[in-house]
Amino acid sequence: MARALKHEDGGAGHAGGLGDEEAEMTVAGPALQTALDLDRLIHERMRLGIVSALAVNDQLSFNDLKKLLKTTDGNLSVHARKLEEAGYIACEKYFEGRMPKTEYRLTRPGRRALERYLDHMEAIIHATREG
Repeated sequence: MARALKHEDGGAGHAGGLGDEEAEMTVAGPALQTALDLDRLIHERMRLGIVSALAVNDQLSFNDLKKLLKTTDGNLSVHARKLEEAGYIACEKYFEGRMPKTEYRLTRPGRRALERYLDHMEAIIHATREG
């Protein structure tokens, strides 16, 4: 028996794709809107890890990120490319001797996107605790 999610305007939307247990939860008002406004690009676990790591480091190499996030070359490449295409991170490739090196840094738009994301998460936490 699935419940509808209550929107701020009093209307209802179906809890599409949720299991019965999850659909039993009701999210109301601003908390629902804030959750819906989350930056889906950053919200993915690996991409959040990348931008978070770069937020506290001026730059990180591909290998440093891979070790830090405990992931594979392919997984890191795919997620870093999505962030780069969005303009959230910048990638610099060069050779050190004969060895190719890749360095990443967080861009100004990437930092702003991360700040907005963190503000949204804080608003969800606050609304949930108040509710």
